[in-house]
Amino acid sequence: MSRLFLICICLFATLVLSQEKEKNKGHYNQTPFKQLNEELPTPNMFRTGSGAPGPNYYQQKADYVMNIRLDEDKDIIYGDETITYTNNSPDTLEYLWVQLDQNMRAADSPTKLIREENVIQRPMTVAEYSKIFREPKFDGGFKLELLQDAAGKDLKFTVNQTMMRIDLENPLAPNQQYQFRIKWWYNINNYMVEGGRSGYELMADGNKIYVVAQFFPRMAVYNDVEGWQNMQFWGRSEFALPFGDYQVNITVPADHVLNGTGKLINEKEVLTQEQQKRWAKAWTSFDNPVMIVNEKEATQAEKGKSTSTKTWKFNAENVRDFAFSSSRKFIWDAMAVKMKEKNVMAMSLYPREANPLWEDYSTRAVAHTLREYSRMTFDYPYHKAISVSAEHQGMEYPMICWNYGRPNEKGEIPDRTKYGMISVIIHEIGHNYFPMIVNSDERQWTWMDEGLNTFLQYVTEQNFRNSFPNEVFPAGFDNYPSRRGAPKDIVDYMSMDQDYIMPIMTQGDHVYDFGANAYGKPATGLVILRNTIMGEELFDYAFSIYANRWKFKHPTPADFFRSMEDASAVDLDWFWRGWFYTTWYVDIGIKEVKQFQLSSMEYEGKNLLQFVAANGEVKPDSFQNMKEMMAHDQEFNAGHKSELKNPKYFYEVEYEKPGNMLMPLLVTMEFEDGSTQEIRYPYMTWRLNESGLKKFYAFDQPLKKITVDIKEETSDIDLKNNVWEL
Repeated sequence: MSRLFLICICLFATLVLSQEKEKNKGHYNQTPFKQLNEELPTPNMFRTGSGAPGPNYYQQKADYVMNIRLDEDKDIIYGDETITYTNNSPDTLEYLWVQLDQNMRAADSPTKLIREENVIQRPMTVAEYSKIFREPKFDGGFKLELLQDAAGKDLKFTVNQTMMRIDLENPLAPNQQYQFRIKWWYNINNYMVEGGRSGYELMADGNKIYVVAQFFPRMAVYNDVEGWQNMQFWGRSEFALPFGDYQVNITVPADHVLNGTGKLINEKEVLTQEQQKRWAKAWTSFDNPVMIVNEKEATQAEKGKSTSTKTWKFNAENVRDFAFSSSRKFIWDAMAVKMKEKNVMAMSLYPREANPLWEDYSTRAVAHTLREYSRMTFDYPYHKAISVSAEHQGMEYPMICWNYGRPNEKGEIPDRTKYGMISVIIHEIGHNYFPMIVNSDERQWTWMDEGLNTFLQYVTEQNFRNSFPNEVFPAGFDNYPSRRGAPKDIVDYMSMDQDYIMPIMTQGDHVYDFGANAYGKPATGLVILRNTIMGEELFDYAFSIYANRWKFKHPTPADFFRSMEDASAVDLDWFWRGWFYTTWYVDIGIKEVKQFQLSSMEYEGKNLLQFVAANGEVKPDSFQNMKEMMAHDQEFNAGHKSELKNPKYFYEVEYEKPGNMLMPLLVTMEFEDGSTQEIRYPYMTWRLNESGLKKFYAFDQPLKKITVDIKEETSDIDLKNNVWEL
């Protein structure tokens, strides 16, 4: 034996031993079944392990008294506001943070610098070229004129982009209040040109529709999770706001029709006697909207321009924000909606250019939304909900929202426009529940309002006939043509290049496909939970528990995850991990099907049964427990075999799971006579082998076809491996 050979033998032995040691070193739990204990925060006295608020839960309060003036000629908003801030936390605060969201549109805002623009790679109009390269930049942003404490003393402050820190001379102790005053103004943006979630729309006749929001300095949230939520507003991820009470006086041209958050407390000063009568009548009309301002009156009003003003006064209690809309072009209709304990007013504001679409559908869609969302969560607590026609908009605030969708220039209403408008109304009105009442942090977790709301939007759309029994849907649709929610509609996104997909649990400014990530995928996940994993009864109960636990409070993702499990006794950690914390996708299929015949064999003088495949493979291939089996067979022979079935066809099916995402295994067997059998294996069927498993079947007639997920319930990205056919 040569020395070289001995060396090789030794090296090989060392390698084998090393591999054996590596094999037996142990490893961390890396399976999809791993619990979420490491990801979720430790329960405490503020937030419990059940997902409910704890005994020491607190939240801050911010009350506002505001006088607002809209200058239509200059397109300027002037504001004078007094904020009373209540520190309900156990912490002493050295400073306060105030949000200045309009600063995103300031001339020196860095927001423009983070955008990637490829204008040289596409054609553009002369007007677009001029706006980008020749015209001066729009001068938006707050112009602060005064910042004083209650005694009239100037306050020390620092503005950092869209956030302002007010340095307190004396720290604010727990259970104390602090009052200060801000006087400000800013140039209102033409959102059709400059973009934005609010501003004005210039109509063809020279009139304007104002949809005004983020228009005043607003308190930031301070909570037990991270202290101050003072993340900058870059334009995409929306808002985190504390609840409070509002007294708001808004002065506008006298010929404007205006509405907004809160109760109008001076109806007699701003409405004509005829409008007051119509308003009273609307409270008794539950089937059809009543015209408070009809099209003829609105058309007449838009021909003039008043030089005098009116002041509309609103009070709002326990809301997180305030917004309003104003125009002389507005038609105004309203109808009552019956809740369990009170009636609520559904209403719409829209120009004649929006008819007949808005007159036929808007307010009725508002009413339908309130009924469906209340059924799934809690009765709508406010007294009204308003839909405002604002082209190229879809944005929500307490009790009021802006929605796109109007007939084209020829007066035609394509199905895409019609159902797009209805869907955005359902969605934006639905935001009253999430996040206006169940007040999650939109800046951090967009999916907690957009995803949950899109899920409820889908449920509301699919129940559209509850309120519109005679609706005829577009060709090819048996039900409402929902754009998001159905599991198959998220497949294209989940099939994308992984470099351009982010987990849902990603802050909204950092995702590529924002609509799919924050709206579509979480909504689809909840549809799958409700229809496929949990069942409607368990899901609906748990979802309602979450909504009621956290209405008028500030929930986090952990509160939602824990509440859903706590109220249903369904372990969902595997689902939250796979669907929300990763970009795993669903792909389940059929790898192989073998047919077996039953034959007999002799063993120790006894006749036994065995399964033999066409290729000679035998099942079982072990005789370890044969004596026990024979003993059991003797007991069986003494029983009543005549009462049992007598299957003749036997199959072993090997299922594969190329995708990492766990899902129930949904199998449909089709037989030669055309009959079918459905077997719905729970997700736990993968517990011992995440990539594949085998199931053995016995039938009284031959199989013709096997299909996995025949109804496309699980967002399976590859259906090619879902079917086996003889």
